[in-house]
Amino acid sequence: MRDEHIISLIEKAPLASLSENDLTAIRAHAADCSDCQRAFRAAQISTLLLKERAAEAFEPPPFFHTSVMATLRERQAANESWAWSTLWRSAGALASTMVATVAALAVLTFTIPGSQVTSGTQSLSSFPNNYSAEEVILDQSPVAENQISGMLVTDSQVLDAIYGGEEEGR
Repeated sequence: MRDEHIISLIEKAPLASLSENDLTAIRAHAADCSDCQRAFRAAQISTLLLKERAAEAFEPPPFFHTSVMATLRERQAANESWAWSTLWRSAGALASTMVATVAALAVLTFTIPGSQVTSGTQSLSSFPNNYSAEEVILDQSPVAENQISGMLVTDSQVLDAIYGGEEEGR
């Protein structure tokens, strides 16, 4: 080991875990080599410092638990208000747009009167039309509106009136 330095041997494991043969080889080499002697001394000093530091008993300051819990409560309260502000910043524009759209549709529905389409000289609004979309789609109109001259109009009568001429020709 005279030609090789023992620094790699010192660095491979803590001094306390080195075997007695390794420690003897380190001491023999360190007696002749000043660089390795400095490295061995530094390893011994750092081992002693670590042992001393680990042996110190650490006591938390008084009211440590109370101050930590108070800080946690403050952060939780801040996070709750922060969560609402973050939520509003991310969804506020969408919510505001939706409210404005509903308000505009309400204004258009309730304040602007129904348009009257004119066909020729007579307007379409002059014809009695008491149908609603529900009555037409769901066929929920009262029986009185389906009667013409006291008769109930059926689907077959309507189809006969529309296609009656074509079926006679067949």
